[in-house]
Amino acid sequence: MDRKVVTSGAPWEQKYGYRRAVRVGPHVHVSGTAPLDEQGNTFGVGDGYAQARRCLAIALDAAAQLGATVVHVVRTRMYVTDMRFADDFGRAHGEVFSEHPPASTMVEVRKLIHPDMLIEIELEAYVP
Repeated sequence: MDRKVVTSGAPWEQKYGYRRAVRVGPHVHVSGTAPLDEQGNTFGVGDGYAQARRCLAIALDAAAQLGATVVHVVRTRMYVTDMRFADDFGRAHGEVFSEHPPASTMVEVRKLIHPDMLIEIELEAYVP
C-alpha cells in the first residue's frame, strides 16, 4: 500500500496518534482542522467567517502537499459550535468551492478542543 502523510508538527499528532493528512492511492483525507494561527492560538476569535477561511486554508495546504487542489475535493465536514454563524461558515465555504462544490455537511457540536474555536473542518479529495 502506497501511503503518504503530512504532519503539522503539533504535539497532539504524536500524543493522540494521527496525521494532518494521509494519502492512499488517489484518496486524500485531511483531519479535522482547527482555526489556529502560526503561534498555535485561535485565529479570528468570535469571527465565524475568518475561522472558516483559516480552517480551509490550512486543510487545503495539507491536501496540496499530497497533490490535491480545490478541484479534487469531493467532501467536506464542518463541525460548528454555534449555528448562529452558519451563514458566515457557509459564505467562506462557498467562496472557496464556488467553481467545484463538494458534498458537504455542517453539524453543530457541543464544543471543540478550545472554547474560542467556532469551527473545525475536515476534507476528502480524490486525485486520479
